[in-house]
This record gives sequence, C-alpha cells and structure tokens, in this order.
Amino acid sequence: MSTADDRSTARRSLIVIGLVLATALGLVLLWATRRILVWILVAAFFAVALAPLVDLLQRRLVRHRALATLLVFLAVFVLLGGVAALILVPLVEEVARFVDRAPELLRETRAGRGPFGGLLERVGLLGYARQHSDQIQHYGGQLGQPALGLVRGVVETVAGLVTVTVLAYLMVLEAPLISRGVFSLVGDGAAQRLRRIGREISRTITGYLSGNVLISVIAGVLTYLVLILLGVPFAAVIALVVAVADLIPLVGATLGALIAVGAAFVHSPTAGVVVLVFFVVYQQAENHLLQPVIMSRAVRLNPLTVLVSALLAAQLAGLVGALLAIPAAGIGQILLREFAPTGVRSLPDPTDPRAGPADR
Repeated sequence: MSTADDRSTARRSLIVIGLVLATALGLVLLWATRRILVWILVAAFFAVALAPLVDLLQRRLVRHRALATLLVFLAVFVLLGGVAALILVPLVEEVARFVDRAPELLRETRAGRGPFGGLLERVGLLGYARQHSDQIQHYGGQLGQPALGLVRGVVETVAGLVTVTVLAYLMVLEAPLISRGVFSLVGDGAAQRLRRIGREISRTITGYLSGNVLISVIAGVLTYLVLILLGVPFAAVIALVVAVADLIPLVGATLGALIAVGAAFVHSPTAGVVVLVFFVVYQQAENHLLQPVIMSRAVRLNPLTVLVSALLAAQLAGLVGALLAIPAAGIGQILLREFAPTGVRSLPDPTDPRAGPADR
C-alpha cells in the first residue's frame, strides 16, 4: 500500500512539475514572439473592421473576393496617402524654406532680433544662450550620434506596418474560407450563433473606428478655429496634423498639442498661451466627456465602462492596450450576453434608448 501511495505521489509530482515547466515554456515563447503576436492582433483588428466593406463591394459590384479586397485596400491607401500629402507637402516646403533661412535666423537670434531672438529675449534666455554658446554647439553636435538607433527604429516601424498590412489583407481575403471551415466543424445551431457573434463583433470594431474618426475631426476643427482666430500661419495644416495625431491612442493628442502650441508660440507668446490653455481644457473634455459618450454610442457600452477600460488597458499594455481596450470591452460584453447564464444574458443594454429609468 505504501509503495502504491509513493508511486501515486511521484506521478502527481511529475505531472505538477511538467505543468509548471510547460507553463514557463509557454510564457517564454509568448515573450520571445510578443512583437509578432502584437502585429497579428492589430492586423486582425483592422481585418475585422475592413471585412464588411469588402463583403459589401463583393455583393454589389465585384464578384471576385480577391479583386474586392484589393480595391478596398487600395482605397484605404489612397485616402491615407492623400492625407499624408496634405500634411507633408507644406511641411517639406516649410522645412526647405527654414533651411535656406537658417544662417540669417541664427544671426538674428544672436543679435536678439527675429522671431526666435525676440522670443528668447522675452523669456530671458538670450543671455544664457550667448554665455553658453560653445556648450550648446557641443550638445548640437552630439545629436547625430543616436542616428543609427533612429534609423533602426524607422526600419522596424516600416517592417511592422508592411507586415500588419499583408496579414490584414490575407485575413480579409481568406475570411470566407476560414469561416466555412469553422462552421463545418460545428452544428447548424452553433454555426448560426457564431455568425451572429461575428456580425456583432464586426459592428463593434467598425463603430469604434468611426467614433475615433469623429473625435479626431472634432479636435481638428476646433484647433483650426482657434488658430485662425489667433492668426497663426498654416492653421489648416496644423489642424490636420492634430486631427491625424489624435487618432493615435494614448500619446497622439499630446503630440498634436505640442506641435500646435509650438507653432503658436513662434507666432506670438500670447497666441502660445491661449492655444496651450485651449488644449489643456479640450483634452480634459475629450478624455472625460467626448470619448466616453461617443464611444458608448458607437460601441454600445456604458460610458463608465469605456473610460475604465481605456485607463486600465493603457496602464497595463501601453499603446496597443489603449488601441484595443474599448473594442475588447465591447467584444467581452457580446460574449457575456451569448454564453452567460440566462439571467445575466437577459440584462438590458444600458445604452439602449428603449430601456426604462429603472433598467438603467
């Protein structure tokens, strides 16, 4: 009896050790491939968002799935390219003009004249700049040292964008084949439920993207109005940069605000202060009012759920977490309604206008 107990204990110990080692190995593999997994996750996100457009085009105009997918992706690239051209062409022209005027601006700045010299004189930094000109030049010469790391980061970013695009394209292209394969493995009832869940998830992600675009348009329009009233040059280009940057979760709004505030301060200190105050107030309103309300309508989530999900995901997973937090919460709500017990499934949707006050 003792020998049998010892064998049973040894067997259980080996099983536990094996499970621990398998878990550790799985975590190591996840960590080693985390970048690829993030690319796959982001590609799936955009594939689900673009798949309804491809399905609509295939039903209405183009019968071949490959051609419909190609046309949708080309349309997206043309749209993004047009927006980039609207931003980059004036920016390149201004950079070239600035490079041509750089020697003259440097002489004016040292003499306390011109836009930069006047700004340094007003904030009391002109004397410091003159006294430490050699040290400033030394620091300026060191800026070229991290150029290799910058180039490496740009190459990795481009590689990631290309990989995500190809993955999303293939996911959209092969979606019907994958769906048929999955549905063939389950019964008719389960297949119908999976189709319903897929439609709701697609609607949630599409609603999230449309809501995010709406918030960015609001940011760009308000920025343009403020800049044009203050007389800041290139107000339209700066507002477009702010709107595009606002699409980036977590850091985009701050980057756009820094660009707009910097341009306003170059124009005049008063304009800079006004634009700074505007962005401080607007970002608080966007984070705590616009985003929860618009996203709750687009994704059909409670505004409190939207805000808490975004804050927690941004803290835990950074940029990717902020990007996927709200649609992930919406998908979780869909799955809860589908697979939770009957009493939980029957709970009313808090964003449904038909729900009564007692239900809310």
